[in-house]
Amino acid sequence: MHSYPLVSSEGCTRRPLPTLNINTEPTLRLLANLEPFPSGSSELRRSAMDNRHDSETVRYTTNPSSRTLIFYASCMCTFLFLFLMVILYIVLFEVLSYISNLAIKCGTSRNKCAACFRQYNKVEHLVEHMRVSFHSVHEPKCGVCQKHCRFFESLREHLIGPLPKIECARVFRTRGCNLCLNMFESPNALRTHRASCQLSRAASGLTSRMSRMSLQGSSDYGTRNQGSQVVALACKMVGGGSDGSLDLCARVCLIGEDENVMFQTYIKPQIPVTNYRYETTGIRPEYLRDAMALKQAQRRIQDFLSNGEPIWKIRSRGGKARILVGHGLDHDLESLGVEYPEFLIRDTAIYPPLMRTSKLSNSLKYLTQAYLGYDIQTGTQDPYEDCVAAMRIYIRMRSQNHPRDYASGCGESRNNYPAWRQRELEKMTPDALLELSASDYYCWCLDS
Repeated sequence: MHSYPLVSSEGCTRRPLPTLNINTEPTLRLLANLEPFPSGSSELRRSAMDNRHDSETVRYTTNPSSRTLIFYASCMCTFLFLFLMVILYIVLFEVLSYISNLAIKCGTSRNKCAACFRQYNKVEHLVEHMRVSFHSVHEPKCGVCQKHCRFFESLREHLIGPLPKIECARVFRTRGCNLCLNMFESPNALRTHRASCQLSRAASGLTSRMSRMSLQGSSDYGTRNQGSQVVALACKMVGGGSDGSLDLCARVCLIGEDENVMFQTYIKPQIPVTNYRYETTGIRPEYLRDAMALKQAQRRIQDFLSNGEPIWKIRSRGGKARILVGHGLDHDLESLGVEYPEFLIRDTAIYPPLMRTSKLSNSLKYLTQAYLGYDIQTGTQDPYEDCVAAMRIYIRMRSQNHPRDYASGCGESRNNYPAWRQRELEKMTPDALLELSASDYYCWCLDS
């Protein structure tokens, strides 16, 4: 094997080196300026580069300050990279959220219910909502934003509840009535209205004293109210049975629309009384000793209600029979044993606008305080007082300023959104869909 001379940068010829021992930096610098080797250059160059790398590694690793700087630099780069990734993620998230909200807003602006203002992503969902919600012009409505509510309690929460709508509550605070929930043009108009809206408690002392004297007034009271087409009925119960929990009618009162008594009497129950419930009824055993029999009271009440018209001829409109108003009338009529057509009964306990948002009945005491502005049933309860409260609530509901549209407020069950018109309904505007909707209950404004 031949060996070639090594040539330096000054052109000096040196003796051939049998082995290369490169450990210092000057030697590496000298090797960098060597000319290519004719043969075996790859092995020598590889050995020289390996030795140079080893020397550089030794030089950097033997310096502690260099290691610290390298560590800090790598940590800083990693931190900056992660920080930039987080910033980029937040920016992308905000951009995508804005785009999605804009798309939803643009997509559902047309699919907004014109009554309750609910929004839907698809128009077929809006049509299904109108099919089952039974919105109509007879619903309670906010006088500020014109939002429809199913119950007056919902409207009250919307205006003056714990979490009302701020804009509506601000306007209602200065121009709204807390009892009827109506809006007025000015505070002066509101003050004038409150004088007639705030009612006082009915004076029932005279009728109570006459009843305790066992004056079974019927024809004398009724002659002044023969022309009244609306009557209110209320009963007071005593307890029967072994534990006194069975309700027995012991007192009944019937008044006309002018709040005058048409019929009032004590009724002698057909079974023994075990609990007179004196704290609430004020009834003593001597009051029932010579009281009217239940069968006779049934005939008298039936005559007042039918107004001379046979029960089998009573019609919903245009007949002589009177409208019967009360609270919990199904229980009162059952205890009296009197049957009356349902379409002539106006029960404040089951009238949908007067019920709670949970679809449960409100008590007559609460309805009187909320809608009439005074308290009842604070001590001994008088059926005349209950009759007056129920009649006043009925008159207030009947005087609602609704369009007198019998088709939309009669409560007759019919499907205004049939499936075969689905495509046609999906092309309608929300206002056009609302015009097709009808109430699922009979609105009392149609009685006027």
